[in-house]
Amino acid sequence: MLEVSPQSSATFLANRATGHIGLSVVSQGGVTRRARVDEHGSLRVRFPNVTGDALEAVIVNTGGGMTGGDRFSIDLAVGEGAHLVAGTAAAEKIYRSTGPAAEMDVTLKVAAGARLAWLPQETILFDRTSLARRIDVDVAEGGWLLMAEGVVFGRTAMGEALNEGSFSDRWRVRLGGKLVYADTARLDGAVAEQLARRAVANDGIAMATVLIVPGTDDVLEHVRALGDTFAGEVGISAWNGIAVARFVAKDGAALRRDLIAVLAALGTSVPRLWLQ
Repeated sequence: MLEVSPQSSATFLANRATGHIGLSVVSQGGVTRRARVDEHGSLRVRFPNVTGDALEAVIVNTGGGMTGGDRFSIDLAVGEGAHLVAGTAAAEKIYRSTGPAAEMDVTLKVAAGARLAWLPQETILFDRTSLARRIDVDVAEGGWLLMAEGVVFGRTAMGEALNEGSFSDRWRVRLGGKLVYADTARLDGAVAEQLARRAVANDGIAMATVLIVPGTDDVLEHVRALGDTFAGEVGISAWNGIAVARFVAKDGAALRRDLIAVLAALGTSVPRLWLQ
């Protein structure tokens, strides 16, 4: 590990990037409209012209990535009867850290009768990266949520492997005010060795979670009907009124293929930027 002097460390921290998006939408006359848009630091949100009843929001990191000490937060709130599809303009890249972790906080709130599809492109972690991510979800009874979060450990197609690093991922999901899903994953140190273990990723370097609220039997059947067509491994379960699908793949391309297939089976098209 590279040693950094206290003075250099203080200079480093003083130049770290921050970013915040606060977006709330409401339904007016059957049309979803922006009620509040807050943009700070390196994050911006744009609204491309689309047809249909949903408002589309695309989040852009003008800094081109994150590194140790950067702090970003995204807060989305969908009001009663509104429909929002939100994602990112590109895969988020987390570069090497010399000490502190990059921090990403995501908060999603869905009111009764509201619909939210949170579909960011995958997060790519580089060697010796450090990322702490926290995701908090609050769905009211009668709300609908579909979210997909993917992580790729290195870019094998570019000859870039992640051997060592730190990744912590904390999810808390509430439905009708009750905690129905709590999950915390952590990889630290020799990440490549840990991913190689059969019980972890079986040599896969890409993984994802898809959360569906409400999680009905129909959701399970739609995904299971895809059978053995997946490029990687996919499993889905339902409990507490939600469904969760887990993905593991050999690389980012295989992961994206499986994610697109599952989302299509669930009746959701990925944002156009996923396909460019």
